[in-house]
Amino acid sequence: MRLVLLVASTLIVATPAFAADPVGCDKFKWPMDKELAALTAPSLPRLVSGAEASALPTAVTVALRPIADAALPKPPERPQKPGTHAGFVRANAGSAGLYTVTISGYAWIDAIQNDAYLKPKGFSGVTGCDGARKSVRFDLAAGPVMIQLSGVANDTINVALTPPTP
Repeated sequence: MRLVLLVASTLIVATPAFAADPVGCDKFKWPMDKELAALTAPSLPRLVSGAEASALPTAVTVALRPIADAALPKPPERPQKPGTHAGFVRANAGSAGLYTVTISGYAWIDAIQNDAYLKPKGFSGVTGCDGARKSVRFDLAAGPVMIQLSGVANDTINVALTPPTP
């Protein structure tokens, strides 16, 4: 019986290690050269939550608000912890295609078009990569899109929105 308890407790303690994200910029599931260059560029434009990004591709620093004061247009699809920050930016997808949203820190990303949440077409996250933490792909229609960010520990986050490669 002690052996069973010992094995069970070892597995419970080890489980988070199995779920950990890979370490290093080269461990993303797809090439990230454009996104990393955009997110680590000096002097990124700074937008307040709710502002519109002027052109794609774009990388910006978004000033976030405490989740209770963020006034998100739609509730995040994932429940949020108190004490975190949130915000959103609007952009315009010039053409339909598979767009990539990449962020510098941990956050939940919702992409919204025509008042509907979009389902991600792919996800990749790593730790130990200066400038990028998570990258999510969404199939966007041409036209306005809103990118909501929530669950952020800090009051700013860098965001890159890159269009499909022709």
